[in-house]
Amino acid sequence: MRAFQRLLSDQLGVTSVEYALIAALIAVAAIASFALTGTRLSTTFSIVANKL
Repeated sequence: MRAFQRLLSDQLGVTSVEYALIAALIAVAAIASFALTGTRLSTTFSIVANKL
């Protein structure tokens, strides 16, 4: 019974999972924004190159 009570009161594992989820969300957002920015940047460079 004591082990179960300690398990319920242990917040270290929960905090680690929360940090991992936040890091994963930031990574997904960064990858999506880099992909979108990269496409737009490539298009812009192509337009400039064609005008030269």
